[in-house]
Amino acid sequence: MLKKGNDLIRQLGLFDSTMILMGIVIGSGIFLTTGIMAESIPSPGLILLAWLVGGLLTLAGALTYAELGAAIPEAGGQYVYLKQAYGSLVGFLFGWIVFLVYVTGGIAALAVAFAIYFSHFFPALSTDIFLFSTEINIFNFTIHYSLSIGQIVAIVIILLLSVVNYIGVALGKIIQNIITVIKIGIVLVFVLFGFTIGKGAAGEIFFTPEGYSFGHLVMGFGIALVAVSWAFDGWNNINFVAGEIKEPGRNLPLSLILGTVGITVLYVLVNCVYFYSLPIDEVIGVERIAEKSASALFGGIGGGLVSAAIIISILGAINGSILSGPRVYYAMAKDKLFFQRVAEVHPKFKTPGVAIFIQAIWSCILALSGSFEQLITFAMVVSIMFWIAATAAVFTLRKKYPDLKRPYKTWGYPVIPVIFIIASAGILVNALFEKPVESLAGLGITVIGIPVYYFWKKR
Repeated sequence: MLKKGNDLIRQLGLFDSTMILMGIVIGSGIFLTTGIMAESIPSPGLILLAWLVGGLLTLAGALTYAELGAAIPEAGGQYVYLKQAYGSLVGFLFGWIVFLVYVTGGIAALAVAFAIYFSHFFPALSTDIFLFSTEINIFNFTIHYSLSIGQIVAIVIILLLSVVNYIGVALGKIIQNIITVIKIGIVLVFVLFGFTIGKGAAGEIFFTPEGYSFGHLVMGFGIALVAVSWAFDGWNNINFVAGEIKEPGRNLPLSLILGTVGITVLYVLVNCVYFYSLPIDEVIGVERIAEKSASALFGGIGGGLVSAAIIISILGAINGSILSGPRVYYAMAKDKLFFQRVAEVHPKFKTPGVAIFIQAIWSCILALSGSFEQLITFAMVVSIMFWIAATAAVFTLRKKYPDLKRPYKTWGYPVIPVIFIIASAGILVNALFEKPVESLAGLGITVIGIPVYYFWKKR
């Protein structure tokens, strides 16, 4: 039986926090994104620069969020900062997006991606094998729906890891640490063996492709940065569990800095291997770039090894998201802006059990619906807007609460936060022009949260 009023326990150390951050961020993006980026900028030099710039921008955001997390080390992270800086409506809208599509949609997408790569070894569990297909007519609109075995695999993974994190943070963090250490080790082995025993083509690193004007390269670089932002997405989720980090004034800033720097180094090294193994012409448009690179380096066995590595990587990203996301709904419920039972902490396991449960159910529904990928696209634009708002909250909160104890202050303030805001705004404008329909849909989902907010306030 759950009881309300139990506080979450601080039991995450520096290593745990860093592994959660790196485990969430290093999912499937680094294994899939480079070939897509090459369509916009067919230049190895500029692609490597885009990964480096993306990492530095992420570090700028991390340095800013570190001050917020150290000063307000509470469960909910960004929700709490936005609420304190701009009021409960803005905080609620962030939580609304997090629950409706951002974290839950991400979990669903990762779980289905896990099923896709898992079927490389077990073809009978493929997303291409359907249990049934049907058509539903609603107001003269025909909706085609199919349920695959792969979707069932995705649901099993979501529920299994949700149970693990329900049982306790200690078990969840142990699994997260093991998976993340393994995935980092695999990436490092891939880089080391790729350069030492791999049969690389030693592709040329150039910056200016033929037939591309400076304007085209600038636009292409902006599009590439959007893809890089997706691959780095999730770095701020560690702030969601700030209420369970030991010595948050020290460990939270350090985990943000160490995690983002470590991820950037790994991403740049992996891309160096890609361009060592393949010329740019064989990279352009290739979605499974890691598999193609491994096959070129190590022969036929390479593709299978990469598939296994991606499975492990995705598992870590799912587990980290399942661990961190419920803390946002928990914080909202404590403020009476969500179902009150969501604020309950399990008396034995000391986890927000109900929050974990409802997140699992909604993630499974999204995985079954098959519409989660589009929802994530909707949410990304809104998420960047909230990144900008949270970063600007550093300025607001310094003015609003000048006496607030700040164990860590943003290095390079105010230049670093301003750089992150300007860069994020540029990526946002680019996304608005490149994907106007999805961007407007994301804003529409956010606006729907306004009447929902007033409903909760009235209750």
